[in-house]
Amino acid sequence: MHIRDWPAGERPREKLLKRGAVVLSDAELLAIFLGSGLRGLDAVATARQLLAEHGPLRRLLECSPPELAKLPGLGPARACQLSAALELCNRFLAAGLERGDALTDPAAAGRYFAQRLRGHPSEIFAALFLDTRHRALAFEELFRGTVDGAEVHPREVVRRALAHNAAAIIVGHNHPSGSAEPSAADRAVTARLKQSLALVDVRLLDHFVIGDGAPVSLAARGWV
Repeated sequence: MHIRDWPAGERPREKLLKRGAVVLSDAELLAIFLGSGLRGLDAVATARQLLAEHGPLRRLLECSPPELAKLPGLGPARACQLSAALELCNRFLAAGLERGDALTDPAAAGRYFAQRLRGHPSEIFAALFLDTRHRALAFEELFRGTVDGAEVHPREVVRRALAHNAAAIIVGHNHPSGSAEPSAADRAVTARLKQSLALVDVRLLDHFVIGDGAPVSLAARGWV
């Protein structure tokens, strides 16, 4: 049965229009993007097959465009469209921090770090530089490491903060293992950064650890 022959309340597009995208499953969202399925399968069945064989969704979306292009049901054109859609999401999140508004929701910074750092095969340490009103000045990836660590140099973080004339900074790094639980080394680095930045009157507001789940805020745990 073709999707157009389904009851109206079960069709992904109609459900989205009536109830919003949030009610759709991963397969239904992907099916809307695909538009049509493989021979003998509708778009939802094709999406379910993709997720079963190459998922879950995050792992599928972390594939490079050439990798996506090789998957059944995608191909080069859809791979490019999907990669472009993901980049639009990245830029949407970035725009929320770069449009000149003060950062009043700490969780927004955590989501931004997660979008930028999650899924990388090696550890990356990055910083978001803020002005006196906590408006974003710049985001930089400062250090790259291996699958289990990246060496962080507080002097370099201070140098980049001064270069941006930042009054405050939020830092974050990913754990390729998927566990977002801060390590003893993470806490030690945070303490050293806070001390070093304080010497030049720059506040360290938070340190996010990015894993598979929600970002973990060291400030929320009282460690900043």
